Amino acid sequence: MGQFNAIIGQSPALDSLIRSARIVAATDVTVFLKGETGTGKEVLATAIQKTSSRADKAFITLNCAALPESLVESELFGHKKGSFTGASADKQGLFQAADGGTLFLDEINSLPLSIQAKLLRFLESGECLAVGGIKPYKVDVRIISATNANLNKQIEAGQFRSDLYFRLNVVPLELPPLAQRTEDIESLIKHFLVLFEDAYTLTAPKFSKSALQALKAYSWPGNIRELRNLCERLSILLAGRVIEVENLPFEFSNQRKITTAVENAFTLPETGLQLDTLEADLIHQALNRTKGNRSKSARLLGISRDTLLYRMQKHGFAS
Repeated sequence: MGQFNAIIGQSPALDSLIRSARIVAATDVTVFLKGETGTGKEVLATAIQKTSSRADKAFITLNCAALPESLVESELFGHKKGSFTGASADKQGLFQAADGGTLFLDEINSLPLSIQAKLLRFLESGECLAVGGIKPYKVDVRIISATNANLNKQIEAGQFRSDLYFRLNVVPLELPPLAQRTEDIESLIKHFLVLFEDAYTLTAPKFSKSALQALKAYSWPGNIRELRNLCERLSILLAGRVIEVENLPFEFSNQRKITTAVENAFTLPETGLQLDTLEADLIHQALNRTKGNRSKSARLLGISRDTLLYRMQKHGFAS
């Protein structure tokens, strides 16, 4: 299970995800990865494949948003000679290339509707049809797909087939955003600094305590990818130095000021308060504001989803 050990972090949210992924990896079930951009969906897909019974077979990745619609069908299913202008020979598609192995379809929400029907056919029957082909062919391919979009909204808008979604969503795994696993930030930084120290043969910088606090207070819209890029930039520009808050990009120091202002905005009443009652009330408000969405509620409260669930249980909220 070394592939999963390569996923950095020990936060409750990540630990829960990896436990589920280990179980999934031992089966041949179709997996659907959800999560914001930069949370590591491809890394998790790779770990699942490398610890599966298909580990020694092909693992092929396609970003569905990276190809024009006119090329997606041929790329996935292949084409026959003469089936369109420029088709000077038969071409094998990714499904044939991945036969016996795994096909990872990233940004599945960008798959054109016409191709969605052909993917559904494969999931239902194991059959594919090349562009310009007459006779379908069968392949044995495990599908892992991923999205950072809200597919329910796309289904409502008629942009994504609900029957395909149900076929893909057999086992959904949701990757937590970095803002929900801030306890992993230091471990990730250490990992990236060692990585870039070796890559560029430069002495790695170090982060001061105040700089680390600023990083933990930041919202990380780009998630782990954004943290990785920051570490790479600082490893090159500030090699061997101690990084202070003023060395960080503006958005980090500005976020720290906002967080500090918010932290100082609350004053303990002279008469004191009931902390349990206040906590329960804040959880109730967060759940109301997010219409019961626990992941979003946890983010509003600045805690992990697992911590929120524990505190909901402690206060007797309905599960």
